[in-house]
Amino acid sequence: MKSIFEKICRILPVLAVTASLSTAGALVPIAGSTPAFAEKAVQPEKNPPGDIPDSQVFIDYASPQGFAMKVPEGWARSDRADGASFVDKLDGVVVSVSKADAAPTAESAKANYVPDLEKTERAVKVSAVKPVTLPAGPAIRIVYTSNSEPNAVTNKQVRLENERYLFFKDGKLVTLELYAPKGADNVDQWQLMSNSFRWK
Repeated sequence: MKSIFEKICRILPVLAVTASLSTAGALVPIAGSTPAFAEKAVQPEKNPPGDIPDSQVFIDYASPQGFAMKVPEGWARSDRADGASFVDKLDGVVVSVSKADAAPTAESAKANYVPDLEKTERAVKVSAVKPVTLPAGPAIRIVYTSNSEPNAVTNKQVRLENERYLFFKDGKLVTLELYAPKGADNVDQWQLMSNSFRWK
């Protein structure tokens, strides 16, 4: 006969999962937690880490999704179903692909893309949404700040600055996301990467 302790150990995980699901099966906030979009912006650090060194070497990344660009050599790469990410400490580059019926405009990005961004990321504050012309063609550039994910050990967050570029061709929307701690000096490196994007 199993002890009461063993029975409790078997029941607790089930209760935890049940408590975190609504009747429709969707995740709901656990009591006392704050939704990511409702967070308050954390204060940026005075001397933030995250500068990409001028000596950084960039290499070509060719995606099976039909585009290529330069990314920092030595950064940790993770392939995903919709693209790939390249991360080094608090800096990152993410490229993702989705389907779209038409090329985005500044107006459509403000009406549709930005609200979704504000819901899915932490304490987002958008400062610019505008069309730009890059070597790959027209794109939409979105500039914003956000909170990072909490550190798994310390639970600490940092304020990030982000740039997103939306590229469109033949029903395909590629989002290029660049992020680093707010105040880091990566202007030239980010420009190099965004200008290097090209369709294959």
